[in-house]
Order: sequence, then structure tokens, then C-alpha cells
Amino acid sequence: MSGAQKVDLVGVGLNAIDTLIPLRHFPASGSKTEYSNASIMPGGQTATAIVACQTWGLETRYIGKVGEDDAGRLHQREFERTGVDARLITVPNAASPQSLIIVDEGGERTVLCRRDERLLLQPADLKREWIVSARALHVDGFETAAATQATAWAREAGIPVIADLDETYPGVDDLIANVDYLIVSRDFPSRLTRERNLEQALRKIKNRYGCKLAAATLGADGVIAWDGEDFHLNPAYHVPVTDTTGAGDVFHAGFIYGLLQEWPLVQQLDFACAAAALNCTCSGARGGIKNVEAIEDLMANTPHYDIANAAD
Repeated sequence: MSGAQKVDLVGVGLNAIDTLIPLRHFPASGSKTEYSNASIMPGGQTATAIVACQTWGLETRYIGKVGEDDAGRLHQREFERTGVDARLITVPNAASPQSLIIVDEGGERTVLCRRDERLLLQPADLKREWIVSARALHVDGFETAAATQATAWAREAGIPVIADLDETYPGVDDLIANVDYLIVSRDFPSRLTRERNLEQALRKIKNRYGCKLAAATLGADGVIAWDGEDFHLNPAYHVPVTDTTGAGDVFHAGFIYGLLQEWPLVQQLDFACAAAALNCTCSGARGGIKNVEAIEDLMANTPHYDIANAAD
């Protein structure tokens, strides 16, 4: 576990084993609902983004904790299969993170999570060489102290940091201060800044923390990003949606891929939207992670949603 070869991307954050249960409609409170099947597959915010980037040809490393159980072994096998340099810390007698995901007929998912506190990654679990031997660092912020330590090392080494945040965890201010590209969920900016207008909230985040980019993903409406001079509104691609699980994770992966290719921002955002859309056409957090050529084919042949709808 001590060596650290050079990689393009290192990720510090969540993994999970997802149990997907498709239903026609989300059940009403107090009701009984039958389901016909359930699928078990690996997921997790950062772990999924890392696997996507590895699939697209980047050399990647993932750092996280798993339990000494079948779920942990499944993660290990999947990282080995895809070629990810996985620095997994196994905790004896602990259960790996699990998510029960209900997917309705329209593809929208509802997630129930179970996490053992013994599996929280701590700053002491990290090695500096694992971080600074990468071209970029991706974090999700759930294990905030560990993520903050990793981002501090990356900042010292001049390595760009990308963050996928959806909760205002304790200590998140210190974490964001080390982030270059902050791409968050739709309502996060307003909760962080107490500014109800999304554009103004993104402006405040960039001014307060000094991020190079402050952006929010908008689901079917795509993404809005503020670079300090212009707002970039990129609508989503219009695809038949099977399951939105992992859409945000794959979006971040697409953005990172474009960033490391040194594409213009507009191209990064569009590729990320296309990668996320393609993933939504299949089941599971990683079910629609295809190769770069498939994403480019979708971009060439699939319409966006009307940009007027994305701005509403």
C-alpha cells in the first residue's frame, strides 16, 4: 500500500454497493408494493467517477474504506477488472456501505443509505504520495476531514481539485477553500450562502472561496456554471431515461476528463452532459459508462433539451 505510481486522477470519497429496485410508482406511505426484481451492483459518488475516467483511458487511483465482507470484495474485484489503482482500507467486522435505490417508471431514483461509522476515512488513513502523484484530485466531501487533508496536499502541490458536494457538512468551508472546480447539486449553493437566487449564490461562492469555477448540476436541465466572467448554461441531452442513478457522478467524471484534455470549458460541460445522459439510458450507477466514441456519437446525433427550459 505504500508505493504510488503517477496517475492522471486520484479520488478520495464514497463507495457503495447499490441494490436497485425498479417500481412503476414510488409507494405511498403505509402501502404495500410488489417488485419483480432487484439488481446488486457497485456505485458510490467518487468510486463511480473514478471508474468512468479509467474506462475512458485515464490512469486512476481510488482511496476509500470497505468492510471485510462480500460487498468489499465486490468493490475490490471491480477495481481490479477496470484497472483502477485501488488503495482500499479494509475494516474487520464492519459492513461496507450499502444503498437501496428505488427507481420509478420515469427513471427517477430515491436512495436509502446505510453507512458504518467505522468506515469513515480519516486524515491519518491517507498518504501524501497517493495524492500528489496525480494530475488532479476528485473529492465528494462526505468524509470531510480526510477530503480537506487531501485537498490541502493537492493545493500545496499545484494539483487541481474538483469537488462533488450535495450537503453542507461540518467543516465544509475549509474544504471548499481548497477546491478549484466546485460542481454541486442544484440546491447546495442556496443552502451554503442563504441566497435564494442560484446565479447570485454561485457568484457568492466564487467570491468567498476563490474557486476557478462554481457550478450546479440541474438534472434534466443540464448545468449552470460561473467562471467569474460569464455564466455558461448547458442543457441536458434528450435521451430515454431508464435510471438517473449515478448521473451526477458520471457528469463529474466527464468534466474531469475534459479538464485533463485541456478542452475549453464549454466543451467540458457538454461532454459531461452527454456522458451523464448516456449513463441514464441504462440501469445502475455505472450501467451506462461507455467509451468516449459512444459519448461523442451521442453528442453528434442527439438533441439537447430546449435551452429555455434549462434556464427556468
